[in-house]
Amino acid sequence: MAGASVHMQHLNSRVGVTMATATTPIDTQIGTRVQLPEKTRNSRVLVLGGTGRVGGSTAIALSKLCPDLQIVVGGRNREKGVNMVATLGRNSEFSEVDINNVKSLEAALKDVDLVVHAAGPFQQAEKCTVLEAALETKTAYVDVCDDTAYSQRAKSFKNSAIAANIPAITTGGIYPGVSNVMAAELVRAARSESKGTPERLRFYYYTAGTGGAGPTILATSFLLLGEEVVAFNKGEKIKLKPYSGMLEIDFGKGIGKKDVYLLNLPEVRSTHEVLGVPTVSARFGTSPFFWNWGMAIMTSLLPPELLRDRSKVQQMVELFDPVVRQVDSFAGERVSMRVDLECSDGRNTVGIFSHKRLSVSVGYAAAAFVMAILEGSTKPGVWFPEENEGIAIEARELLLERAAQGTFNFVMNKPSWMVETNPKELGLGIYV
Repeated sequence: MAGASVHMQHLNSRVGVTMATATTPIDTQIGTRVQLPEKTRNSRVLVLGGTGRVGGSTAIALSKLCPDLQIVVGGRNREKGVNMVATLGRNSEFSEVDINNVKSLEAALKDVDLVVHAAGPFQQAEKCTVLEAALETKTAYVDVCDDTAYSQRAKSFKNSAIAANIPAITTGGIYPGVSNVMAAELVRAARSESKGTPERLRFYYYTAGTGGAGPTILATSFLLLGEEVVAFNKGEKIKLKPYSGMLEIDFGKGIGKKDVYLLNLPEVRSTHEVLGVPTVSARFGTSPFFWNWGMAIMTSLLPPELLRDRSKVQQMVELFDPVVRQVDSFAGERVSMRVDLECSDGRNTVGIFSHKRLSVSVGYAAAAFVMAILEGSTKPGVWFPEENEGIAIEARELLLERAAQGTFNFVMNKPSWMVETNPKELGLGIYV
């Protein structure tokens, strides 16, 4: 399989997208094509979950940005697969794949160069079957995992990936994923420009409704309510109640102030360990406001065991889905990420990424990671986005530009006062 040679392509010069610098707010445009290196220009990319909202969005973004790529839509529903292929047009095909069947997976991976695993939810998954199959067939790999346990399990295959000469990125979506790279750039800039040391890193996320991202996102939200929140306070790991610690955060133009709540997300642990920031936390909020209330009530009233049971959560999703779709129809699907870094010398910097449609933005985010691997920016091994071996430092700005296509507000390395942040202190003196 050709995937083993992907990492040999090195990003010697910036290619592809030209847009405003990320130091000022920008209103970016979708559709700028990317010229991949000749050796990987016609690569075959399998998108697992390609008939779903996230995977389908990724396939569409790849076909628009890199029309010479051969896109293989992987899924279990042939009818949906045929419809997606019709949407993609030339250079696309459907492959019927069951990710829980090793033989089915390996057969699908035999003639592709890179696989995108977007077949969530990742919560409570017991094995990294797609990653294992990718290593067995020597196929480059990206997943959009948003689960701490799964991402750490994926990382345990680093040495196997190095031995197989295969580049792999876990948590390579929008959040986590693009948000990790934003954090890495804030930390890098602070260490090169400031005399202080990075002390606090906070991730804030907002999505209107489900962001138009479908029932999988709803299932993910419910499953996360069953997990204790892990955060870090001055280097110490602390555990907090999910959907607690509400803060009102200003996400800037087009979004405004929104309430956000603690969730157990993988970028908290990975950025704490990789970037060496002692205090790290992540919060998420949605709208209309009663969804936040409902999530908080579910956390208080339902036993964690129920919220960690994938089959029972799926039943809940089927029950709530019609109502959620109706609310989504008027709530919209705007998405915003805000990453805040505070340093010991008082330096406070912020990154903001806002888009009108999560269902579109998530595809460009994942596609940006795919292109980085195809350009040789990722070394053999399994990496988080913020690791230099995952996305080379010199490739980060280009990745952010590509992921930010279509955003109406993309800001990096601005002082925090410019977005009027007013962080609050949680109870018991814990400041995370």
